[in-house]
Amino acid sequence: MGDEEQTTNNKVKTVDTNNQQSGKKRKKQKEVAIFGNYRNYYTYRIDQGLEEDPRIKIMKKEWFEGKTCLDIGCNSGLITITIAKNFGCQKILGVDIDSARIEDAHWNLRKIVKMSEIKKQHSGDSLSHLFDIVSFKKDNFVQSWSTPGEKYDTILCLSVTKWVHLNWGDEGLITLFSKVWRLLQPGGVFILEPQPWTSYVSNRQVSEVAATNYKKLEIFPENFQEILLDKIGFREIENLSASLSGSKTGFNRPVLALWK
Repeated sequence: MGDEEQTTNNKVKTVDTNNQQSGKKRKKQKEVAIFGNYRNYYTYRIDQGLEEDPRIKIMKKEWFEGKTCLDIGCNSGLITITIAKNFGCQKILGVDIDSARIEDAHWNLRKIVKMSEIKKQHSGDSLSHLFDIVSFKKDNFVQSWSTPGEKYDTILCLSVTKWVHLNWGDEGLITLFSKVWRLLQPGGVFILEPQPWTSYVSNRQVSEVAATNYKKLEIFPENFQEILLDKIGFREIENLSASLSGSKTGFNRPVLALWK
């Protein structure tokens, strides 16, 4: 993918959902994010009244404390930052294909630290150390990510597989899983939240590329566990979803932990 094409594609496109003739009342424009790079994504999936993403509650501190971590498809970085804040990572890098979402992530990090500085006057606690722990990078993990020698203890990939699958097909999905395997330290954990097939159906027309790839897919989400264990080489898997609550309707997805 050329730089000019990738820059164009990385943008969140807005389309008119009602092609009525001029002069007639038009429906509200609908956001279309061809890579799942929605603005304000977390407001879509987290119930009001919750202080943090409910997926955080099923994460174990031992997977992150003192560890080097990677968050693939970090969007605006809220999960990335919360994990660093709650679990004490040594380092955590959030990567996303969309430069606008990476800008949002940097903004969120600055905001969270600034708010802690204000509260510090009363509680004595500050989160300024997060600047040394959390970083963000704009990159295409599937097509161009290359960090020779870099290894991670924990890698997250939450609600990303569908977008990889629709944009780069079965080959792109296998590339994703294989890269994660290579980047993990022995004994490392891969935390995966795959979208169900019904979600693919809803988004198959998001772009011409997605529509074409959708028709060619031979791997389905129900096959992922078998592929990850038998073909990629993960040795153990645990479904964390039983204790997951607080997600909005349509976001009740399995969250899996896999060990290398």
